[in-house]
Amino acid sequence: MATSLTTGRPWRVILAFSVPLLIGNVVQQLYQVVDTIVVGRELGVNSLAAVGATGSLLFLLLGFAWGMTSGFAIPTAQAFGAKDDAAVRRSVATGTLLSAAASILITIGGPMLAEPVLVLMQTPPELLAEATLFTQVSFLGAGATMFFNYLSAIIRAIGDSKTPLVFLTIACALNVVLVILLVGPIGWGVAGAALATVVSQAVSVLLCLEFVRRRMPMLHVRRADWKVTRDDIADHLRLGLPMGFQASIIAIGTLVVQVALNMLGAEAVAAYTTASRVDSLATALLASLGLAVSMYVAQNFGGRRPDRIRAGVKQATWMALIASVVLGVVLIAFGTHLVRLFVGEGSDEVVELAHLMLIINGATYALLGVLFVLRGALQGLGQAMIPTITGVVELFMRVGAAVVLGALFGFGGVAASNPLAWVGAVVILIPAYVRAHRALAKMPVNPLEPTLTTPIALVGPDNSSLTVDAVVTQPVPIIVQRRWKKLLRR
Repeated sequence: MATSLTTGRPWRVILAFSVPLLIGNVVQQLYQVVDTIVVGRELGVNSLAAVGATGSLLFLLLGFAWGMTSGFAIPTAQAFGAKDDAAVRRSVATGTLLSAAASILITIGGPMLAEPVLVLMQTPPELLAEATLFTQVSFLGAGATMFFNYLSAIIRAIGDSKTPLVFLTIACALNVVLVILLVGPIGWGVAGAALATVVSQAVSVLLCLEFVRRRMPMLHVRRADWKVTRDDIADHLRLGLPMGFQASIIAIGTLVVQVALNMLGAEAVAAYTTASRVDSLATALLASLGLAVSMYVAQNFGGRRPDRIRAGVKQATWMALIASVVLGVVLIAFGTHLVRLFVGEGSDEVVELAHLMLIINGATYALLGVLFVLRGALQGLGQAMIPTITGVVELFMRVGAAVVLGALFGFGGVAASNPLAWVGAVVILIPAYVRAHRALAKMPVNPLEPTLTTPIALVGPDNSSLTVDAVVTQPVPIIVQRRWKKLLRR
C-alpha cells in the first residue's frame, strides 16, 4: 500500500520503512548463503571458489543494473511526495523503457564477455570452466534480475517497503528448494545454482506485476504516458547512470581485489567468498537504512519539507552508528562459528583467513554506516555528482590497498581494502552533506505554492479589482524543485 513518508516522527518513519528492507536483504543474503553452503558441501571447495570468483564480474554488470534502477525510482518518489500522479506514471514509463534497454544489452553482451574477462582476471585454471558456466547462466537471466529490482524500487518509491519483501521471501524459498534439487539430485552443478536464482527472480517479477495491476492504480501507465520526452529520459539518466556507474566503479575495484586473491590461491578465494557472505548478512542492516533514507529524503524533497530532511538524516546517522557497533561486536566475537557453517572439516586455513577479514570489517562498520546514510541522503536530494566521485575514490583506495598491501601482507592486506575505501568515501561525503544540510536550512518549509489547478488572484484591467478565475497551467511545483536544486548546488 502506498504510504507517505512526509508525516510522522522522522526516526520512526525511517525505521518502519527500513525494517522490511532489512528483512528482505537478510532473506536475500540467506538464500545466497544456502547457495554457498549447498555448492561448498555438495561440490567441494573448488566449486565454491569458482562461484566466488564470479562475484566481482557479476556485480560489475548486474550491480550497474541495480544501481541504475534505484536511480530511476528517485524521480518517482519525488513526484509522489509532490502528489503529482501524472508525473509518477510518466516516471514509471520512462524507467521501464530504460530498464528494458539495459536488460537487452546485458543479456546479449554478458555471456560473450564471461570467459575472456575471467581469464583476464587470472582466474585459476581449475576454477575457470565452472566460473564461466555460472557467469553465463546468470547473465542470461539478467532481465529477471533487472525488472525485479526496478519493480521493487518503484513500489518502495511510493512508500511500500513491505510488498517487495513478501515477494522476495517467496522467491527465496523457491530458490532454496530449486538449488537443493538442481545441484543435488538432478546434478546440474554450479549451472543449477545459477539457474535456481534466475527462475526464482522471474517468479518475483510476475508477482510484482500482478500486485501492481490489482492494488496500485497510481502505477498504471496509460497510453499517453509512454510518450516520454527527452527531458524525462535525461532526468532519469541523470540519476540512474551515476548510481549505476557508482556500483560499477566499486565492482571494478572488487575485480582488482579478485585478481589479487586469485594470485594467492583457491583457499584465499574461498575464504574471501565465505567471509563476504557473512559480512553481507551483517551489512544488510546498514544498506537498508541507507536505502530508506534515500526514499525518505526524495519524498520529503518533493513535498517541500527541508526541516524533515535535516532531522531525519541526523537521526538516521545515530541509528547507523549504534547498529554498526553492535554488528561489529557480533562479527568479531562469533565470526569463526559463522564461517564454519559454510565449509566442511579440514578447511582450518579458510576459516582462519575468513575470520581475519570479518575482524577487519567489523571494527570499521561505523564508517560504512555513515557512508550509506549520507550517500542515500544526497541521492534522495537528486545529487548525482558527489556519490559518483565517492565511487571513484573508493575504486582508487580499494585498488591501491589490494595491490600494495596485498603484496606486502598477503590476505590481510587485501581484506583491508574495504575499510580503506570506506574512509575515502566518508571524507568526501561528510562535507558534501554538511553543505546540503546548511542549504536546506535556508529553504522554506511547505510553502503555499500553486499547483497545476490552483486559481491565482490576478489584478483586473479596469479598476484594480481582483479576479480569481484564472488557472495556472504551468507545473509550478517542478519550478520550485528546480529552485531548491540550485540552492543545493551552491
